[in-house]
Amino acid sequence: MKLLDRKIYLASKSPRRRELLRQVGIDFELLMLRNDPSRGVDVTEDVNAQESPENYVARVALEKGAFAWNMVMTRRLTPRPVLSADTTVTMDGVILGKPAGQKEAVAMLEQLSGRTHEVLTAVAVHYKDMAEQITQVSKVRFATLSPAAIRAYCATSEPYDKAGGYGIQGLAALFVEHIEGSHSGIMGLPLFETAQLLRRAGVPI
Repeated sequence: MKLLDRKIYLASKSPRRRELLRQVGIDFELLMLRNDPSRGVDVTEDVNAQESPENYVARVALEKGAFAWNMVMTRRLTPRPVLSADTTVTMDGVILGKPAGQKEAVAMLEQLSGRTHEVLTAVAVHYKDMAEQITQVSKVRFATLSPAAIRAYCATSEPYDKAGGYGIQGLAALFVEHIEGSHSGIMGLPLFETAQLLRRAGVPI
C-alpha cells in the first residue's frame, strides 16, 4: 500500500546522498545520528574481528537504520520509512576507510594507483516491521597516478571524509579509467537498489 505521506527520513550526513535523492525526486527529511567521537556516537563504524567487507557494510547500514527508526518511535515523530546507507572501499579484501590525514590519504591513493578496487555500498530501509538491506558492489580501475597528481589531490579537502580517500563525483573522476557497476553506488547511494527498497516500503517512485 502506498504511503499518504511520500516523504522519507534520511539517516545520513552525506551531501552526496542528499544530491542523489533530489536527482530522482525523492523528498526527505534529515534524521541525523551523532558521529563525533568526543561527544559519543550513536552507531560505531568499527570493523569487527574477522568481519568481511560485505558483512561490515550491511551490518553498519542496518544498525544506522535501526537506531534512526528507534528515534522516530521514541520522539513520536511522524512514522515514515527510514533510509540509511554505508560505503566502503576494499582492495585485496582489506577495508580502506576514511583517511585520518594527508599521509594516510597519500598511502591509499598510491595503493589504488593502476589497480582495480571494489566499492561496496549497503542501503537499508526500516519502516514498521520492515528492515531490509541490499548491498551493491562496483569495480573501479584507476589509471597509474603520478606522485605529483596524488600530492595535488591530497592537498584539497576531497579525500578526507570519503572511504578510500577519494570521491568519484569530484576531481578524482580524472583518475578513473573504468568502472563496472553503479556510478551512484560509488558515490554512496545506489539508486536502483534504493528505489527497490523504498517501493517495498510503500513509497511511490
